[in-house]
Parts: sequence; structure tokens; C-alpha cells
Amino acid sequence: FFSGFSLLFLVVSTYNDIMKKLIQKFSNQYPHLAEIMRFLIVGGLATIIDFLAMGITLYCFNPDLYPHFYNVWINGGNPSTLATIIGSAIGFIAGLIFNYIFSIIFVFQEKGNSQTTKGFIIFSLLSLGGLIIHILGMYLGYNILGINEWIVKIFFTLVVLVYNYITRKVVIFKSNTKTRQKEQSL
Repeated sequence: FFSGFSLLFLVVSTYNDIMKKLIQKFSNQYPHLAEIMRFLIVGGLATIIDFLAMGITLYCFNPDLYPHFYNVWINGGNPSTLATIIGSAIGFIAGLIFNYIFSIIFVFQEKGNSQTTKGFIIFSLLSLGGLIIHILGMYLGYNILGINEWIVKIFFTLVVLVYNYITRKVVIFKSNTKTRQKEQSL
């Protein structure tokens, strides 16, 4: 179990180092590309949190399916549909909380109305849309089509990643030109 966390730490550290170097290289010439890279860093870390939370949930539902904890991801049994849906929801919410905090702190330079109660509510509603896409995708892919739960999860994680960036950029973290004009006139 401990070696799994060591491997996870190594992967996260390496991923973070590579993305930091890429951001430094492109941030001055291509600020929008740097923002997308920051979004990918935060999204990648949120995805790791999401997958870990789903794995823990699957394991807790039926530890007899998995001889070792890592078998949740590799060579494990077939979890119930309920376990995969609840695991997806818990993982998604854990990743969402991490993503919200770090989107404000790290990803978007333009804060828009993200740091207001209204911004949080909008962020949550947009994320609820992503959660619905994710859960319906898990149900369709795993339960109806019989595709491996992790393949379905990876696919819908990518779908929701694109959905999240576009909706957050357009709705929450958009430039507020009135505020910017007031600041410039002062």
C-alpha cells in the first residue's frame, strides 16, 4: 500500500515538473496556451484525486474482489454498477473541490466572478452538468455496453475536461470589461 503512494507521489512530482517547465517557456509568448497548460496541471492532479477516490470507494464496496488494493485498477474483479456510479460520483466531487480551489489560485489569470458566492454557485452548477455527463457515461459504457470501468472513466474524464475548460472560461473566468475599464480610469 505504501509503495503505491510512493509511485503516485513520483508520478505527480514528475508531471508537475514537466508542466512547470512548459508553462515557463510559453507563458510570455503564448499566455492562452500557458493558461491551458495550468488547467491541464490542475486537471491532471484533480483526475489523480478522482481516480484514487473512486478506487478507494470500489475497494470499500467489496474488498473481496481485490486481493490487493492496487487490483482495483489492475486485474481486479468486476464491481457492481452501484459501486462504479457511487465511486465515480465521490471521485468526481473530490476532484471538483480540488479543481475549484486551484482554478482560482493557479489556473485563470482573469478571475471574473469566480470568487463570489454567485461564481461558486455557477461553478458548482456547471460541474453538476459535468458530473451528470460522467455518471451517465459510466452507466452507459460500463452497465449497458459492458466496457471496462476504467476505460469508460478515462474516456469520460477527457470529455468532461473539455466541457469544464470551455464552460469555466466562457461563463465564470471571463473578463469583466466594466471592472477593467474602472480600474484603468483610476
